[in-house]
Amino acid sequence: MFKRCLTMVIGLPIVIAVIVFANKYVVDAIVAVLAISAIYEYTKCTRNKFKTIMWVGIVTAAMISLIHFIPCEYLLRYLPLGLLTILAILFMHVVFTDMKINAADIAVTLFGIIYIVGLFAYVALLNGYERNGFILGKLFLGYLFLATWGCDVFAFLIGFKFGKHKFSKISPKKSVEGCLAGTISGVVLVLITTVIYNQVFDLQINYLIIGIIGLVINLLGQIGDFSASCIKRYSEVKDFSNLLPGHGGIIDRFDSVIFAAPFAYYLLTLLI
Repeated sequence: MFKRCLTMVIGLPIVIAVIVFANKYVVDAIVAVLAISAIYEYTKCTRNKFKTIMWVGIVTAAMISLIHFIPCEYLLRYLPLGLLTILAILFMHVVFTDMKINAADIAVTLFGIIYIVGLFAYVALLNGYERNGFILGKLFLGYLFLATWGCDVFAFLIGFKFGKHKFSKISPKKSVEGCLAGTISGVVLVLITTVIYNQVFDLQINYLIIGIIGLVINLLGQIGDFSASCIKRYSEVKDFSNLLPGHGGIIDRFDSVIFAAPFAYYLLTLLI
């Protein structure tokens, strides 16, 4: 527990500083590095059972750093072509390795690219969101982290102290009490932050709407946590890596954030 808290104390100010002070291109580069690290962890983890192809995922993850250099209309227009190109490259590995890499291997590789690169990309997109010349993305990114990491913190603390009823075999350490505490705390943090946003930035964010959005993001973040646990249990590993003491790897720390990120992007940009 000490290592977990120490990592949080050191890492949280860094995350806050990046969100507040870094421009969208710097954040894109940082997100790309995180995605590359996550792809590496995912590949090492799944290689217990599959011959996943690491370099394709790494190259794809690196492309996140260019996400705001490419006009949005081109991103939308050529995204299907990009996915088809990745699929073609993966099938070429099957052909040229004479079936030493098979369909299951490339399916797991493609899933990892969608799961990690696709979801991490929405963190960068959310951060760079602008409306009428005002960068709302940084404020929205705050909602994403508060609803997910706030849930993680309180779920861990309350579950550690008062957890009696196990939630799921997928993640044996999680309790019903911890999940409920995390859900309530995440929504409360979002509402408190909205009071600050409305006062400081003279916004008119509706508290009922943002409360519902916060709840949705929170619950999806918890699903993201369990989804990462599913992959670990199947691959028979405890953590994706030991990069972050007390937390595990990049995926272990960002699983809830990236899973909720696409939903946060669309809900916040369309409804707020």
